Amino acid sequence: MRDFKSLKSSIIPGAVVSLLLLIFSFLLFYILFISREHTSLIQIDERIWSLLKFTLYQAFLSTVLSILVGTLLAWSLAHQSHFKGREILVAIFSSSLVLPTLVVVFGLIAIYGRSGWVNTLCLYLFDHSFGTYLYGLGGILLAHVYLNASFASRALLHAFESIPREKYKLAKSLKFSTFERFKYVEFPAIKGTLLSVASTIFLLCFTSFAIVLVLGGSPAFNTLEVAIYEAVKLDFDISMALKLALIQLSVSTLFVFLSSTIRTNLNNLKTSSRLIPWDETKSVRYFQIVLIVLFTLFFMTPLIAIIIDGIGADFKKIFSDSLFIKSFLTSLILATVSSILTLIIALLLSDTRRNFTSSLRLGEKKISKFLNLIIAFSGNLYLAIPSLIMGLGFFLLSQRYEAPVVFWSTLALITANILMSLPFALSVLSPAMQKTAKRYDKLVFSLGLSKIQRWFYCEFPYLRVTLGYVFALSFCFSLGDLGIIALFGSDDFSTLPWYLYQLMGSYRTNDASGVALILLVITLAAFLLLPRLFGRDDVRD
Repeated sequence: MRDFKSLKSSIIPGAVVSLLLLIFSFLLFYILFISREHTSLIQIDERIWSLLKFTLYQAFLSTVLSILVGTLLAWSLAHQSHFKGREILVAIFSSSLVLPTLVVVFGLIAIYGRSGWVNTLCLYLFDHSFGTYLYGLGGILLAHVYLNASFASRALLHAFESIPREKYKLAKSLKFSTFERFKYVEFPAIKGTLLSVASTIFLLCFTSFAIVLVLGGSPAFNTLEVAIYEAVKLDFDISMALKLALIQLSVSTLFVFLSSTIRTNLNNLKTSSRLIPWDETKSVRYFQIVLIVLFTLFFMTPLIAIIIDGIGADFKKIFSDSLFIKSFLTSLILATVSSILTLIIALLLSDTRRNFTSSLRLGEKKISKFLNLIIAFSGNLYLAIPSLIMGLGFFLLSQRYEAPVVFWSTLALITANILMSLPFALSVLSPAMQKTAKRYDKLVFSLGLSKIQRWFYCEFPYLRVTLGYVFALSFCFSLGDLGIIALFGSDDFSTLPWYLYQLMGSYRTNDASGVALILLVITLAAFLLLPRLFGRDDVRD
C-alpha cells in the first residue's frame, strides 16, 4: 500500500476541483438563502405542496414505467442475439441519452399531437380524433419513457450479457421455467444495475424541465422546475422562485447524497451478441421479437417525423436569419468549451477517486470510503442543483453585481453544461481509470514513472476511445440543453434550443421543423463521429 506523500500528485488536483465544486454549491445555496428576504421554507402553502407532490409523483411513475419497459427490452435483446440489426438498434437506443429534449418533444408532438400522425390516421380511418391527450401527465410520462427506457435498456443489456454461461446451463439442467430463470439467475445479476439506473432516472425526471414546460399543458401539471421558471420569467416573483428553488434544492440534494455511490454502466455502445445457452419456447421468442419491434417503432417514428417534416422546411430562409446564425455559433462554441473543461475535470476527479478504492493505494484506509463518497457527491452536483436553479443563482448575482448580460449568461451556461455532463462523464471514465490502475499500478510504481510518463505510455492508449465518448456525451448535452438559457435567452444571447423553443411558441412550425432537423443531425453526427477523432484503443483487456 502506498502512502499519501507518494500519491499527492494524483490526489491533490482532483481534491482541489472537488472542493471548488462543493464551495460553488455552498455559495449558490448561500446566494439563494440571503436573497429570500422574509421567505420561509417552513411555510409551505397548498400550491407549493401540490407542486412538490406532483413533481415526486410524475418522477416516480416515469421511473417505474421506464424501468419496466427498459428491463423487458434488455431481456428481449439479450435472448434474441440473432435478431437482424440488433447491434444497430442498441447503438440507436443509446443515442437517446444525448438527444436534445426539445427535439424529442417536437417529434412526439408530430406523431401524437392534435395534428399528428396518429390523430390524422384515426380521423381518416375511423372519423375519430383523440384530441389533445398528449398534453398533461400522459404526455410527460410518454416523453420520459421514450428517453429513459431506451437508456435503461442499454445499461441493463450489459448486465444481462455479463451473466456467466454456466449459470444458464445449471438453470437449464434444473429445468427452470422462463420465470424461474429470471427470478433465480437473471434478476440477482441485474439488480445492482437496476438500482443504479432507477436512481439516475428518478433524479432526471424529478428535475425535468423542457418536457414539462411544453407538454404539461396547464398549471395542474407543473413541476417545481417549471414553477420556478414561470415565477421568474412570467411573474417576476423572485420571492416565490427562491422558495421553490430552496425546496427543490433540499429534496434533490438528499436524493443525490443517498445515490452518490451508485454507478451506471455507460462504458460503450458495443454489444457482445453472446449466445445464451437457452432455447426459448416459441411463445416467449415471439413475445420478445414483438416487444423489440414495437419499441423500435415507438422510438424511431418521432425521429422519422422530424426528418420528413424538416426536409420540407425553407432552409434558405433559416440560414439567412441572423438570429439563427448567432444561435448556431453560440451553441457550437459553448458546447466545445464546456466539453473540454468537462473532460479535464472528470479526469482529475476520476484520478483522485481511484486512490481511495485501490488496495495498492489508500483503499484500505478507514477514511478512504468517506473521501470517495465526498468526491463522488461533488461530481454529481447537477442532479442536486438542476440548471434552472443554477440559472436563478446566476440571475441573482447579475442583479447584485453589474456586468454585461452576455458575461453572466456565458458563465452560467458553461458552468451548467459542465455540471450537467459531469455525472455521466464520471460514470464512464471512473470505471475505466480504475481498470488502468489495477492493470498498471505495480509496473508503474516499480519503474518509478512520472505522472506524464504514466499518462502517455499507460493511460492514454487505454483510455482514448473512452475519452472520445466522454467528449461526445458532453458536447451533445451542452448543445441541447434548454435549462439556463430559458432564463437568460434573448435576441442578444440565444442558443439553438432557445431559438427552436421561440419558433414553436410563435407557431412557426415549418421553420421549427427545419431547426429541429438541424439540431438532430448535429447531435447524432457529434455523438457518432467525435469518438473516432480520438482513434481506437491501442490496448485490449
